[in-house]
Amino acid sequence: MKRFFIIFGMLVLLALLPAEVYADRLGYVRTVVIDPGHGGHEPGAVGRKVKEKDLTLAISLKVGEYIKENLPDVKVIYTRDTDKHVELRDRTRIANENQADLFISIHCNSVTNRSAYGTETFVMGPHRNQANLEVAKLENASILYEDNYLEAYDGYDPNSPESNIIFTLFQNAYLNQSLTIASLVQDQFRERARRVDRGVKQAGFLVLYRATMPAILVETGFISNAREEEYLASEEGQNHIASAIYRAFRDYKTSQDQLAAAHEQQMLASANTQSQLSQPATPNPPARQSQQNTQPANNIHSNSDIVFKVQFASTSTLMPPDSPEFMGLQNVEFYFHDGLYKYTVGNETSLESAAALQERVQRAGLRDAFVVAFQNNDRISPAEAVRLINQRTIKP
Repeated sequence: MKRFFIIFGMLVLLALLPAEVYADRLGYVRTVVIDPGHGGHEPGAVGRKVKEKDLTLAISLKVGEYIKENLPDVKVIYTRDTDKHVELRDRTRIANENQADLFISIHCNSVTNRSAYGTETFVMGPHRNQANLEVAKLENASILYEDNYLEAYDGYDPNSPESNIIFTLFQNAYLNQSLTIASLVQDQFRERARRVDRGVKQAGFLVLYRATMPAILVETGFISNAREEEYLASEEGQNHIASAIYRAFRDYKTSQDQLAAAHEQQMLASANTQSQLSQPATPNPPARQSQQNTQPANNIHSNSDIVFKVQFASTSTLMPPDSPEFMGLQNVEFYFHDGLYKYTVGNETSLESAAALQERVQRAGLRDAFVVAFQNNDRISPAEAVRLINQRTIKP
C-alpha cells in the first residue's frame, strides 16, 4: 500500500503543476475488460492436475464479481465467461470496441524448472532479459491454434528470433498507467495475498500490443510448481488472488478518478480566467503541428505518406521546444490527441531507424519513449504501418 500512496501523491502533484507531463490517457475509470487467458481447445499451460484455462477463468470471474459488488459505477466485460476459445486479436478488439479504460489479462505461469514460484505482472515493452522473453513466447504461442496467424498478426512468428526482437519495439502508448496498475497488483499479491513478488516486467505480448488503453498481463503463479498449483486450484487461493487484483484495481481507479477530477477543475479555472479577461476561446489545435511553425509536423523530406516517430512526453498545456524536460532534443514536434499535447522527434521511414532513434532518446534520459506511426498525419499503430509498407513492397 505504501507504493500506492506514493504513486497517488505524485499523480495529484502532477495535476497541480502548470505544465504537467501526463501519461497518455486522462479520464475516469468506468469500464474494465477482464481477459481469462486461453480457453476451449487451447488449454494453455498444463499442470499435474489442472489446466491454465480453467484457473484463469475461475479467477477472472471472481475478480469481476468483486468489482461489481463493490464498485457499481464500473462496467465489467469479459473476453470469455465460459470455456471457449477466443483468438488473441479478438481479446483486445473487445476492449477497444467497448472503449475500455483498462485491460487485464489473467494467466498462470509454467517453466521446466519446477521449483520456480511467485507472481509477476507484465506490461507491453522491450524485454529486459531472456526469462521475460520466454514468458512472452509461451503466451504468444496461442496463435498457433489460429488459422492464417502470420497474416493476422502482421507477420509475427513466435518461433522466429527476428519476430520477437522487432515485436518488443511496440510499447504500450499508455505505459505510465500500465506500470502503475501493474505495481499495485504486485503490491497486493505481496502484502495481502502473501505471495512471492517477482516484480513488474516488460515483454512483447500479442494480447497487449493492440490495446488502446492501459493494459497488463498478470501471471498469478506457476502451475508447474506442485505447491503453487494446489494453491491456485483451491477456492481459498483463487479468492486471495482475485481479491488482490480487485484491490489493486480499486486503488488504481481511485488515483485515476482523482487525477481526472483535478484536471477538470484546472481546466474550469483556466476557462473562467479567460472569460474574465474577455479572451476568445482557443480552438483545438490542428491534428498535428510543429513546435517551431504552424506547418504539419509530417512535412518531411520523403515521398512516403507513412512515417515513424518517437513519442516521449504528453502535457495538458503546450510547452516550448526548449523545455528542460525535453533533455535538449532537437526538432521537437507535437500533435494534439485525446485532450493532450504529445511530443515527438524524428520522421523515420522504417521501423528499424525509428527503433534506433528510440534507443538514443531513452539514453538521453527519457526512458518512457516509444515508437508511434502516422499515415498522412493520422496516427496509426506501428504494426499497421509495417503491414501497409509490406503490402506495397510485395505488389508487382
